[in-house]
Amino acid sequence: MVGGEKLTTNGVDLEFESIDDLDALLNAIPPHIVDPLREEGVSRPELLEVVMDLGRIPEARYADGEQRLSPLEVTPEQIDYVVTRVGEFNDDNRAGIERTLHRISCIRNRQGRIVGITCRVGRAVFGTMRIIEDLVTSNQSILLLGRPGVGKTTMLREIARVLANDFNKRVIIVDTSNEIAGDGDIPHPSLGHARRMQVPQPHLQHHVMIEAVENHMPEVIVIDEIGTEAEAAAARTIAERGVQLIGTAHGTTLENLVMNPTLSDLVGGIQAVTLGDIEARRRRTQKSILERKAPPTFDVVVEIHDRQQVAIHPDVGRTVDVLLRGAPPRPQVRRISTKGEVLKDETPSTTGSPPVPKSLFQSDDEPKYDASSDEKVKEGTTDIYGYGIGRGKLEETVHSLRMPFRVVDSVQGADVVLTTKQLYRRKPRPLHAAEEARVPVYVLRKNSPVQLEQALTSIASARGFQEPMDDVLEETEQAASRIQSGETDEIELNPQNAYIRRLQHQMADERSLGSLSNGREPNRRVRLYRASQRD
Repeated sequence: MVGGEKLTTNGVDLEFESIDDLDALLNAIPPHIVDPLREEGVSRPELLEVVMDLGRIPEARYADGEQRLSPLEVTPEQIDYVVTRVGEFNDDNRAGIERTLHRISCIRNRQGRIVGITCRVGRAVFGTMRIIEDLVTSNQSILLLGRPGVGKTTMLREIARVLANDFNKRVIIVDTSNEIAGDGDIPHPSLGHARRMQVPQPHLQHHVMIEAVENHMPEVIVIDEIGTEAEAAAARTIAERGVQLIGTAHGTTLENLVMNPTLSDLVGGIQAVTLGDIEARRRRTQKSILERKAPPTFDVVVEIHDRQQVAIHPDVGRTVDVLLRGAPPRPQVRRISTKGEVLKDETPSTTGSPPVPKSLFQSDDEPKYDASSDEKVKEGTTDIYGYGIGRGKLEETVHSLRMPFRVVDSVQGADVVLTTKQLYRRKPRPLHAAEEARVPVYVLRKNSPVQLEQALTSIASARGFQEPMDDVLEETEQAASRIQSGETDEIELNPQNAYIRRLQHQMADERSLGSLSNGREPNRRVRLYRASQRD
């Protein structure tokens, strides 16, 4: 069945075209129960699911209410009628109908007998991703959030098709319950050229996620319902390998993930940090605070309100930092107007030209190089374009190293290009254009924070960057002299960023002293000691 919700723009009708194969689902339900749904005049395109519970009246559920389908209670024979006409129920108590997107879920009693059935209508809706198409095609990893039934899986399905068909990307779908690609061995045609890997048992989903990357060389991995710590860890592994990740997770807002200990790693993870007295006074905070532990797995989080409106957090790392400082996030809100236009709410967000709250990994007196604020750009700033590297991760590393780099959106005008080894081997058009223009291209073996930090440090060294840090170098010189004179065996220096710590380690090597870095950011510092001293 094909249905549509029409919009009008400039006098031209637009529609979200949907394919739902609804008759295939209705044929699996006892006739006297679904007869009211077959009656002319009933609004079938808005039907969400049919619920049958033993001993209760069967119901049809819509977004705005419910409808009783029969005056008679559901019997065991009617439950069995449905069970024999759908696929097998797996460990997650879900089944389907072959070559459709419908999902049938069951409720069992203690003896394992099915006593309840939920028949959810699966629809392939075309046009839903238009509201975030620019994000999807930017090579950034995107996490979709929203309440059950809001359309996360529907949007995920269309994203997979568009990236595979329109952008010729190698897309692999990890389909745990066959909800994305439908039941049976042949994926639903709405997926286009995207490939599907089925998961034999739900608890093996994270294994299949890693297998997809290792065996099939995807450019994009699509995964629905990331819900366990193992799956969150697998998602981080995929993102660090330079593969674009498009997924959904349990939760309706970014704040839900931040406070969810199982899934918080998707947005960087949360850790409790105890500050020293001086640092706590300088920050004007308590000594025990919460901080983000690492760069987020997903560059962008999209909260789906409904098919016509979403809220976007374009820089997840900064948004999480803002939340942990007790301030409310300010996402960009997008909606589709009655004329079919995508309207963007220009309310200040956590990125862009408005003032940007400091990251928790920065001290109050640290200089910041905000790529969107010209007044903060020093003379001699190096413009860096990251191809296949999340902009949020790149900007965060630039901030933490305190280097005069500015992250730009394209090769045009970039002084340096950063990319991954996997992407560089394919020589896509942007990288080819950079080399033709003789723009230096730095290649990372892995798209990991450590590799990124090392590459930026190398670029800074190659371009002769020197940060005014006479006080820092003098402190290091004086500490080294005190140790060499025998006044003390070891000295712990003040906290510094990663770039300066490297210089301090080099100075220790030149003076035949030992050196170690201790602590966690932003309080990580170098300790100098006699080389003969054992730590």
